[in-house]
Amino acid sequence: MNVRMSELRNGASSPHSVIQISFKIQNWKLKINITSMQIVKYLSEIMPTITADAHCDIPCGVYDPTPAKIAAKTVARMVQQLDEIQPPQSTDSHSIANHANMISRRIAVKEQHAELCKKELLILWTDFFKSEHLEQFPNLHVLFWDAVKLCSKNKQEVNADAAQKLVEAVDGIAKIFYEAKKVPERYEAYQAITDKLY
Repeated sequence: MNVRMSELRNGASSPHSVIQISFKIQNWKLKINITSMQIVKYLSEIMPTITADAHCDIPCGVYDPTPAKIAAKTVARMVQQLDEIQPPQSTDSHSIANHANMISRRIAVKEQHAELCKKELLILWTDFFKSEHLEQFPNLHVLFWDAVKLCSKNKQEVNADAAQKLVEAVDGIAKIFYEAKKVPERYEAYQAITDKLY
């Protein structure tokens, strides 16, 4: 038996492209014209199907609060550095521009990482945590709400207290996260790594 497949239309394949399948069995020749959608429909009728449930768009299962903590610690570090920057000694244009550059770069990094922290927290809040976690941790929504609001506050201000509160809020969420995953011992490892970032 010889089988030959060829696409009858030129250009990119589409669900409606016609495929010609030629069979040659001994002296008999058979040609079938079929679309790729028809093939998929046929296969779905003869093959078993399963239903998958997932808590996110792609059921990857890879979640961790560490990126949020790194971002929060970066915010705190930028606030610390901004507080340490001294006014320029000279009023010449080069000194003023250099001073403005040092401040603006740290503000940009602070704001980027406050936004990144917010994004990472929202992924945990909306993709990882489920309704059964609310029963176990009734203050879950409040913790996330407050932490996300702290991200915004840290974008708006240069405030060491708000930056420290953000780090603490992320730690509080991390503790619950590891309890929800039933690996509370990982929280200590998380702290040992992230508390020593600077």
